[in-house]
Amino acid sequence: MSVAESRPPVRAGCGWDIHRLVAGRPLRLGGVTIPWPSGLLGHSDGDVVLHALCDALLGAVGAGDIGTHFPDTDAAYEGIDSAILVERVVLLVRQRGHQVGNVDVTILAEQPRLGPVLPLMRGRLAALLEIDAERVSLKAKTMEGLGAIGRGEAIAASVVAIVVAT
Repeated sequence: MSVAESRPPVRAGCGWDIHRLVAGRPLRLGGVTIPWPSGLLGHSDGDVVLHALCDALLGAVGAGDIGTHFPDTDAAYEGIDSAILVERVVLLVRQRGHQVGNVDVTILAEQPRLGPVLPLMRGRLAALLEIDAERVSLKAKTMEGLGAIGRGEAIAASVVAIVVAT
């Protein structure tokens, strides 16, 4: 049996990330800068959507996690635009004989209200993944005032990604 024949035609991965909100940083979500007085604390730009997306894609092809590929101990990734990380992960997915099928993204944030920027984020994610926007599901939920997210102290994201063998 060849490698191509042994490769499952469809694989799934899931990713999750959370970062604390802090004053004085730009808020980046889904590759988009959102006007807000605080942003996400992280070694990179702190974009939890793109970090969870990387983990979901890496998981789908059995390639570990974002920390393995882009460790926060490496100065090369300090302040990096997480879109660059997604581009590298998409390349790795291709090198492993797959392409992105679709993604389902849920953002957990009490504030800011994200409804108005979801179409922009969806387009940005589709461009990064090199897929049609209709294959990107994106939604935002609140925590109804519960926990660190509900108190406005953090934002989290959850992603399910499907990859298809090429």
